[in-house]
Amino acid sequence: CFGAEGRLAHKLFRDLFANYTSALRPVADTDQALNVTLEVTLSQIIDMDERNQVLTLYLWIRQEWTDAYLRWDPDAYGGLDAIRIPSSLVWRPDIILYNKADAQAPASASTNVVLRHDGAVRWDAPAITRSSCRVDVSAFPFDAQRCGLTFGSWTHSGHQLDVQPRGAAASLADFVENVEWRVLGMPARRRVLTYGCCSEPYPDVTFTLLLRRRAAAYVCNLLLPCVLISLLAPLAFHLPADSGEKVSLGVTVLLALTVFQLLLAESMPPAESVPLIGKYYMATMTMVTVSTALTILIMNLHYCGPSARPVPAWARALLMGRLARGLCVQERGESCGQSRPPESSPSPQPPDREAGPPAGPCREPRCLCHQEALLRHVATITNTFHRHRAAQRCHEDWKRLARVMDRFFLGIFFSMALVMSLLVLVQAL
Repeated sequence: CFGAEGRLAHKLFRDLFANYTSALRPVADTDQALNVTLEVTLSQIIDMDERNQVLTLYLWIRQEWTDAYLRWDPDAYGGLDAIRIPSSLVWRPDIILYNKADAQAPASASTNVVLRHDGAVRWDAPAITRSSCRVDVSAFPFDAQRCGLTFGSWTHSGHQLDVQPRGAAASLADFVENVEWRVLGMPARRRVLTYGCCSEPYPDVTFTLLLRRRAAAYVCNLLLPCVLISLLAPLAFHLPADSGEKVSLGVTVLLALTVFQLLLAESMPPAESVPLIGKYYMATMTMVTVSTALTILIMNLHYCGPSARPVPAWARALLMGRLARGLCVQERGESCGQSRPPESSPSPQPPDREAGPPAGPCREPRCLCHQEALLRHVATITNTFHRHRAAQRCHEDWKRLARVMDRFFLGIFFSMALVMSLLVLVQAL
């Protein structure tokens, strides 16, 4: 039985291709357009090269048409209604990918075609396509991309070959999930265009691949470290000025952000639109730079020497008074919201002239030699003490003012870092 079926298939093959040529369109009327149905099945996303803007896909492409010269009566060949033959033996439509981004010439797949008794030809062929795709990274790593694959005949116009999509979208039944991209759909659309070189219309079918990036890996590797570093930067205002590490912390944070910025720049294409994470890096680096500059100015206030001028009255009333109470910057022994009471400078007391006779060779109680010498020494000691106390009080006032400014900028910059981080992380939800 199987031997007889094989002999019938050989006889059918000889009869069909005795006078057949694959060089011409298989239509009975040359003025009639040949209808080709195109179906695409997405199997795998191999690579998305954002820098070169090239999308590499693994597709299954099915083309169906009717060959007017490859028909037979199944009853004449023992009920044989379909045969499978090499695709190089029959005429095939020259449908190619218009936006191909591969430098190599397109190679024909060496798969068989299924030929039915009514002349219907079905050609299933796998293909690895490299197509150009305009990548918009303005919302990276929370971006979505639209990549179109346009298929059409290269030499036949719409009067000779008409391309129609099968269904409203490409099939995703056999798609292998990608670790970086989530496929939202692949709708199909037919267009008829007239190019400047020719007056005939050229139909084509465009399959638009809708992609959304899986941002979990980028959040963990690029965004979350930057958020933690940005929250660490304002803590430089909380470090004591005597530790000598306030400026070092700001510079270290700035260098760490620069390293992450370089890692991001290596993977992103050079485009006019700055990615969202790039904007966040730039804003964070600007904030760290400004905070480091303010830290240097505050340290200058902290280390004002004895020769510095007293704190201005407006700064004493506004910053060291109201702002210090609002920020709970208090001295030792003070409670939050309580200001330091003003210290009264001790006034020198002249020695009592009615006291007993001073010790010395002079036995008279009102001896001028002892009175003048003692007053000069007491005045000198008192003046020296007052100058030292005034300089020390001025130095302590500048230190207190520096602590108030540290606490003030700590709240401002920590709030800025927290708000910027939340705005970026909300995009991931």
